[in-house]
Amino acid sequence: MEVFVRLYSSKRNEINKFLNSFFKIKTDEYINLLEWEKKYQNPVELTEIIGTFIDNNDKYLINMWISLDPGLFININDNNANNIIKYIYERYPY
Repeated sequence: MEVFVRLYSSKRNEINKFLNSFFKIKTDEYINLLEWEKKYQNPVELTEIIGTFIDNNDKYLINMWISLDPGLFININDNNANNIIKYIYERYPY
């Protein structure tokens, strides 16, 4: 099963700044992106980027959406992030 995360921003270079801080690298590869997507084979791996996003969402003008099931998208925000992370660990306990 493949799940994915999508980042959206209306401000150029925001996604690049966030990804550089998340991946701990310095690159301009994502500098003009207003949308970014990454697929994961292991859904539990999503929790790391969700946690980083919520811990830093006051620094970046970015929206995050995840998909755990085909055709179903969940917007990640301060109000649901912890519950989503718990749900992922309960649903995929490996």
